Amino acid sequence: MTKIILQCRECKKEYEPTFKYICDDCFGPLDVKYDFPSVNKNTFSNREHTYWRYFELLPIQDKSNIVSIDAGMTPLTKAENLGDALGLNNLYIKNDTVNPTFSFKDRPAGIAVSKAKEFDLPAVGCASTGNLASATAAHAAKGGFPCYVFAPSDIEHAKIAQALSYGAEYIAVDGTYDDANRIAAQIGDSKGIGIVNINMRSYYIEGSKTLAYEVAEQLGWQVPDQLIVPVGSGAMLNAICKGFEELQSVSLVKMFLKFILCTTTWMCTNC
Repeated sequence: MTKIILQCRECKKEYEPTFKYICDDCFGPLDVKYDFPSVNKNTFSNREHTYWRYFELLPIQDKSNIVSIDAGMTPLTKAENLGDALGLNNLYIKNDTVNPTFSFKDRPAGIAVSKAKEFDLPAVGCASTGNLASATAAHAAKGGFPCYVFAPSDIEHAKIAQALSYGAEYIAVDGTYDDANRIAAQIGDSKGIGIVNINMRSYYIEGSKTLAYEVAEQLGWQVPDQLIVPVGSGAMLNAICKGFEELQSVSLVKMFLKFILCTTTWMCTNC
């Protein structure tokens, strides 16, 4: 079993890996830290083609708590024509749109919902205006959890239709996304509900690092020289960098990225 702890990002105080996300002393966010077991390239061979193939590097303690909808191990496609146009011989695109709910959010949502099962929480939810709602609702349905999606009352129905099709309950908040986020946090803390991107965030962000694991394995356990990542809050970018660093720490890769470029759009929101 992989040993994990929670550590405050600010003051470095350590905690047991419980249903907790804020430091008692300085109110800093808590991150998952690992004492990884010995692994090698053969550890992950001949396993399921999902991100759960990297179980030893993830924060779930018991495999029986995994809630999987078969996300991950998405194609890493060589973009030959685009590469030729840009003068690049080895340009690859990681295509997470083929995940079960059509976005990378299946990764963090799956980890968070699985951890909610491990904590025996009564329900899960999220504050979201789109992709995360779908991913959380799909995993909740698979795991047998009630699911609550907190979003502004004026949201376009199409943005949450997929989540509702999985049986999620829409909690309409009179206000902005920030207001929905605040209400979700309050209800999550008071009712003991696992709000995946709030009070489960310490575990939630661990899901996106599996993008790094997959890319490295798909490149023959090598790290790309350069990386371009679309960002909103930057959480996925940070998680990917953490993933490569962890692979380096267990001697699965020998080198780190030389250049990282993040891209966003004007007035971008990533929720």
